[in-house]
Amino acid sequence: MSSKQATYPKDVFTSLQELLRMEGVSRHFSLRANRQKVSSILGGKHASKLRGRGLDFEEVRLYSKGDDIRNIDWKVTARTQQTHTRVFSEEKEKPALIIVDQSKSMFFGSQKRTKSVVAAELAVTLAFQVLKQGDRVGGIVMADEGTDIIFPKRDRKNILRFLERIVVRNHELNHSKPIDFAASLKDVMAKTRNIVTHDFLVVIISDFHRYSPEVTKYIKQLAQHNDVMLAKVFDPMERNIPNEKFIAGNAQHQVSVDGKKKQLRKKFEEGFDNDFEDFKTELKKHRIPSFSVSTIDSLEDQIKEYFKKSSK
Repeated sequence: MSSKQATYPKDVFTSLQELLRMEGVSRHFSLRANRQKVSSILGGKHASKLRGRGLDFEEVRLYSKGDDIRNIDWKVTARTQQTHTRVFSEEKEKPALIIVDQSKSMFFGSQKRTKSVVAAELAVTLAFQVLKQGDRVGGIVMADEGTDIIFPKRDRKNILRFLERIVVRNHELNHSKPIDFAASLKDVMAKTRNIVTHDFLVVIISDFHRYSPEVTKYIKQLAQHNDVMLAKVFDPMERNIPNEKFIAGNAQHQVSVDGKKKQLRKKFEEGFDNDFEDFKTELKKHRIPSFSVSTIDSLEDQIKEYFKKSSK
């Protein structure tokens, strides 16, 4: 980090050392579907029902043509006078690709950390969890000045390469120029389709600064043959205007905001909530789960809440 960047608080930028500390958080949750509570975001998402011998007994149901006769449950069949078969579940390999946004809109935080830091920490935590459960994991870093691709491998060194690219792109936010999110995501989705085949877990971490039919289209296309999950990183000030007059702006524009106007604050909050709810509703039609992560709350606590372990 340059001397100029070093003048910023550490939670504005991240470092390799800080990201490595997140490995410990990965031990407190699971991405395995059969270990999820029903209320978990991944409950029942990854387990595949097989007609045959598997690892875990799933259910007894009526026999269907093509079922393995070796799995007929003769006791239930005799009792009901209808042929029933046992169904088992098996954990398939679930390679993962984690796409993390480190573009200019992520370079904001009103109280504690910037969205870019939180996104980096979440990406690292999920990557270590995937590796912990024995699957291949890779990543894509989407940034203003380029895109980095780390192909999925079952290797801790591969995660370290992913971390290093995140840190480099994170530090570039000090001087990078904003990109067009939809155009950048289109390019990233094209690269993603060259990496994933089918039955991948693809996690996209971003603030999704602008919702658009085009962005939704790219995500839905990716979800046709893969499990896609979205994590929206947000800062409370993006939803809640302070109850005071203030000047907001960037390097090009400034605007005076009267936060004392209750109606203005209400419309701002409703706009934020409605836009995200509409986005989530559209994604749910295609079984694409999504959740939001705040920049001011404990990331560890938020992760544990979204990926609740089953008591089994």
